[in-house]
Amino acid sequence: MGERAEGVVWAVVADDGQVLLVARADGWGLPSGTPEPAETAGATAERAVYELTGYLVDGSQPLRPADDGLTVVVCPLLSESPSEGASLTQEEIRWVPFAEAADAGLPGAARDYLRGHTSV
Repeated sequence: MGERAEGVVWAVVADDGQVLLVARADGWGLPSGTPEPAETAGATAERAVYELTGYLVDGSQPLRPADDGLTVVVCPLLSESPSEGASLTQEEIRWVPFAEAADAGLPGAARDYLRGHTSV
């Protein structure tokens, strides 16, 4: 489903008004990954989230790129708790309210999505 992805794919994992952030060298950000050969953006997002956090997600909702042209996929959560074997520890994974995440230096399409789903 979908075309082969290029560049970095960012995953917006949303659940109950919160979004999943992971620790990065420069602070907190969305889970992301680089596509493997012939992998779609959705498949890349699913794999990256699972490998980083252990959560299973559905990567079937790519967003239209914003002005920054970055690839972002909305990934509804499929598992309530992470499986073992994630590359990040629980201290490196955080759930934050949409409103808090919308200003966290996210890719444009992710920021637009979260702002559109945040009660004002």
